[in-house]
Amino acid sequence: MLASPAAEPRHAMTPAAGTNTRLDAVVQAESDGKTLFSCQSPTAPLPCYGPDQLRVAYGVQPLLSAGITGAERTIVIIAGFQDPVLAKDVSDFNAAWGLEPTNLVVSAPDGLTPFNPTDPQQVGWAIEIATDVEWSHVIAPAATIHVVLARSGADADLLSVTRFAVSHNLGDVISQSFGEAETCPSRRFLEQEHAVFEAARAKAITVLASSGDFGAAERDCAGNVVHAVSTPASDPLVTAVGGTRLVADPAAGTYQSEVGWGDQFGASGGGFSKVYERPGYQARLQKHGGRGLPDVAWSSDAFGAIVVRAGGKFRLIFGTSVATAQWAGVAALLDQSAHHRLGLLNGRLYQIAKSDSYTFGFHDVRTGNNSFAGFEGFNATRGWDAITGLGSPKVDHLASLVRHQGENEADD
Repeated sequence: MLASPAAEPRHAMTPAAGTNTRLDAVVQAESDGKTLFSCQSPTAPLPCYGPDQLRVAYGVQPLLSAGITGAERTIVIIAGFQDPVLAKDVSDFNAAWGLEPTNLVVSAPDGLTPFNPTDPQQVGWAIEIATDVEWSHVIAPAATIHVVLARSGADADLLSVTRFAVSHNLGDVISQSFGEAETCPSRRFLEQEHAVFEAARAKAITVLASSGDFGAAERDCAGNVVHAVSTPASDPLVTAVGGTRLVADPAAGTYQSEVGWGDQFGASGGGFSKVYERPGYQARLQKHGGRGLPDVAWSSDAFGAIVVRAGGKFRLIFGTSVATAQWAGVAALLDQSAHHRLGLLNGRLYQIAKSDSYTFGFHDVRTGNNSFAGFEGFNATRGWDAITGLGSPKVDHLASLVRHQGENEADD
């Protein structure tokens, strides 16, 4: 791993949650133990989900009931700037849903930037931080959540603290709910970033990143939307998390249907890298010469947004950043179930996808399109596709498959 910091212009990654926020839609309602907000009503024009619904829909609850809760695992959340009211918001979130307290650790290895509540970028990051902490905790309630804060959202600052987290072995899973167009950073920066992910793989640390919310496009260094996939998700040593529209029972959470996310609010980031060649684990599943993303998916649409406590308010959040935080929780559950760190998940997941057990472990999402903002996207189809990847997980079944899986050799 290169020890020197990346020499980069100070352009910044974009945290998705800060831009995909709806304050006006969350009205607290009478509680029946599972339903706390009016958007959970069957008649709500844009329904939302709480912890109970998503735990049931994706098969998390059976694992929690069996004692697989993320115990003795640590999820590291990489983020920019800070959230000065994080501890209070997390406590209020847990109290609202009846969740156990979060084992929360916050560190800033390079120092903190004073919080400016009038800076939209800093406010966006604060919302992102709260979202990631609360919802990774929903999925893995006994895991330690360690937030590692960079001085800003600049590429070099985020990479610096990611390098610190890996070199100091701070956790089992690293979650990155941010990104920018792969064409934005220099080749030298991407090489240094890849070296950090190589070091993570050597320590069996799982690394995840959101695939973006602009379909087959992403924001470049100037903030313009361009045809590109998102980094760091495009690195083949990262599990890229895309989005779906999940339809589940608004109270019980029973899974009903799912399509790839693509509508007027945004679309699941997906496409093919122009930097990285197709990795070995994607052989036979996609014929393009570049690394395809995403690898997996999770509910991300404004239809079925999640409720978050951030900035002292309950909010609705959607996008692939919320999906990534929840997949980080899944990774912690898979580690505990397997009794060891799994490290890079991609080889294992694609190995399952190439077997007869594929639809036992995944919802194969076969409809949807991620065209957005005038950029033509891709269609969901049988098996892997460039909008939902391998699909969304049946977490209890996936844990069983991974637990009985031999050591993977197809992760190149």
